[in-house]
Amino acid sequence: MNKAELVLAVSEKAGLSKRDAEAALEATLEVIEAALVKGEIVKISGFGIFSKKERAAREGTNPSNQAKIVIPASASVSFKVSKALKEKLN
Repeated sequence: MNKAELVLAVSEKAGLSKRDAEAALEATLEVIEAALVKGEIVKISGFGIFSKKERAAREGTNPSNQAKIVIPASASVSFKVSKALKEKLN
């Protein structure tokens, strides 16, 4: 499912226009993004937990010439599925 299909499904499920559903989805994603940027955890009951995950700098190998390189520290998003959703999937 891509974003356009998600907007369509939300509009049908909630009885909203596609424009209103898209605005609601965009607002939701922006709020989640802002919270993650601030380092906050976003818990959605029955769905899961989004959190910011820090990766330390580490040494790696360049595959083309086997030279040792330093891979810089970075941040990523982690998602842990809720027990309720996990049970529905299984």
